[in-house]
Amino acid sequence: MNDFKNFCISEYKRIFEEQYSSSELKKPDDKRKFAQKKAIKLASINAMKLFPNIEPADIWKTIYISHVNNVSGIVDQEIIRKVISADNSWKKSSGHAFEEMIRDIGNLHLKEHNIKLLLQKELSYELHNDNVINEVRDISWLKEQISTSIFDLYLAIEKDGKFLIYGCIQSKTSIRDRVTRDREPSINAMKAFFVSFAIVLDGDFLRLPKFQNMVNGNSPEFDINGWHNMYVLTNSNIDNDRIKTIDISMESFVNDCIISSEYWTNQRQWLDHKWKP
Repeated sequence: MNDFKNFCISEYKRIFEEQYSSSELKKPDDKRKFAQKKAIKLASINAMKLFPNIEPADIWKTIYISHVNNVSGIVDQEIIRKVISADNSWKKSSGHAFEEMIRDIGNLHLKEHNIKLLLQKELSYELHNDNVINEVRDISWLKEQISTSIFDLYLAIEKDGKFLIYGCIQSKTSIRDRVTRDREPSINAMKAFFVSFAIVLDGDFLRLPKFQNMVNGNSPEFDINGWHNMYVLTNSNIDNDRIKTIDISMESFVNDCIISSEYWTNQRQWLDHKWKP
């Protein structure tokens, strides 16, 4: 048990120091933010590969400890301020690191299918440069989503350096406190005939009927499904209708991205909330 904890802590520190020293950013604070995001992402990937039997959520929590130690330093009167600062920076950096981790792993497997996962900021850039070839109605809708930061990632079919956006993804380390708020925008995406997926790291809450119904629907409180599918990065088997467990390879998620791109291209008019890859 201590082996994976020691690895997570040492690997985070190693990557942080390496990235901080090699960063070309000028301001120390910018260098620190860059290095810690890289350390969270890469240390998580390396630990999940090296310790496949350890719960990904436990690895994530251990790297959080390393992050707090790295930010807080020596224990003294200043430790309280630094721990608070570390916690705040963890929430922001870890969320972005998780998004990038999903993007990087997904794109590694999707590249040969001309499919690409785009971060929200990347889609914003492509829209600004007129590289999105969706219909005008779609582009207006996508710009609305970006303006309110609704979705974290977008699914795109790449054609001659331009992008056809066909799906939206909510990527969360834990959505226990956000799931109700995230569900409605997802339903709106499905009403606009976009694929809507969610990827979650800590999926313990999905063992509860209420949260299962939020995803799958078919209950008095939640009459329709909230997403086409929700994928949980875990070693446990909590598959339940539209809830799917995945490991670090994200195989079923990647396969569903491929299937949904083909369906969206050929039969988009039938891609409502009832559709399932």
